[in-house]
Amino acid sequence: MFFLPFPADICAMTTFDPADLPIFRLAPSQLTYSQLRASFLKAAHHQGARLHAYPHPLKGVENENLCTDVAIAGDPDAEKWLVVVSGTHGVEGYYGSICQTRFLLEQDVSPAAGVGILLIHLINPYGTSWKRRVNEDNMDLNRNYLDFSQPLPANPGYEAVHDLFSTDIRDPQNREARDQRWHQAVQEKGYAALMNVVEAGQYLHRDGLYYGGDKPSWSNLTLHRILQDHLPAHAREIISFDLHTGAGDFGHPMLMAIAPEMYPGIARAQSIYGPWLYTVITGAGNASDTGISAAATGYTSAAMVKLFQDRTFTQLVVECGTYNSQQVGQPALLADHFLHLYGDPTSAEGQAIKQRLLDFFFPADPDWQALVQFRTRQILERALGALRNS
Repeated sequence: MFFLPFPADICAMTTFDPADLPIFRLAPSQLTYSQLRASFLKAAHHQGARLHAYPHPLKGVENENLCTDVAIAGDPDAEKWLVVVSGTHGVEGYYGSICQTRFLLEQDVSPAAGVGILLIHLINPYGTSWKRRVNEDNMDLNRNYLDFSQPLPANPGYEAVHDLFSTDIRDPQNREARDQRWHQAVQEKGYAALMNVVEAGQYLHRDGLYYGGDKPSWSNLTLHRILQDHLPAHAREIISFDLHTGAGDFGHPMLMAIAPEMYPGIARAQSIYGPWLYTVITGAGNASDTGISAAATGYTSAAMVKLFQDRTFTQLVVECGTYNSQQVGQPALLADHFLHLYGDPTSAEGQAIKQRLLDFFFPADPDWQALVQFRTRQILERALGALRNS
């Protein structure tokens, strides 16, 4: 069957009104992967960006074709590049996609700007379409960027509680016993300490939480291919962003540098953003008060830093806080996890679970929406200005 990577109306479009884009006329709860994609592609086409599609092998929840799309704007021959990735954690891509689309519409992305711009739209399209944080293999992509030819990290702390995340809880007695054990573990260790262990990632249980996989995921391989295909060899200065939601205080977009050790790009980021920058050094046993796990391995950020260690490179993360993780986020994640293990995601119950997960990672609150989009635009503008003026 012939696969058309771009919706037919992109090429046929003769008029353009941003107000017609789904992301501007639909409520957050009404948006779908297809509408996010259509908005991004139309904005990129209107702004004269070059578009490339990387088809995913599976279908989406609406039986739609899935792609990671790439828009290249600015000066394609530039030595300085801005890179922005959305959708590493699929359902978080709703926020990231909108910010990328607005960036295309609101910034000077012409070649005269003197900077190349690479926008990688929804690197985990399966997770975005199915409203999952993980990918098609239950992998957390931010645990998957490892050298799989080497021994994988062990997490004995997770092993002690794995059965709490794999037990069939459709039986009420199993659910009650599981909930009691979980509450007991929280009381003994404290929620933050327990979650730092659980969120550190594990590589043995595909049916578990924060599974890092046993091989590079489709998204991992595709990200490397995109960077190889579209970042020129002569690009000497790069600032890259990975857009996320779910950790931190409600409505507060944290700007973070996440790496296993200090590297020159962090000093560069500090010179650009000053006290706005949080630095998180990752490693076994490390902790952070940002809401993310400093004990985790396999972060996209670490892989990018290693990949571009021969360039002037800075990798940053924007993490937008939403609701309380213990009260709202973790129950929503667990419900979705068990739904895909033992339930029917297309059922009425499944759709309700999906909506709760979307509400946590992409709040409909209009002030939250306005604030995180405004602050993300500020952060990207600052990086673009730093590249132009360096």
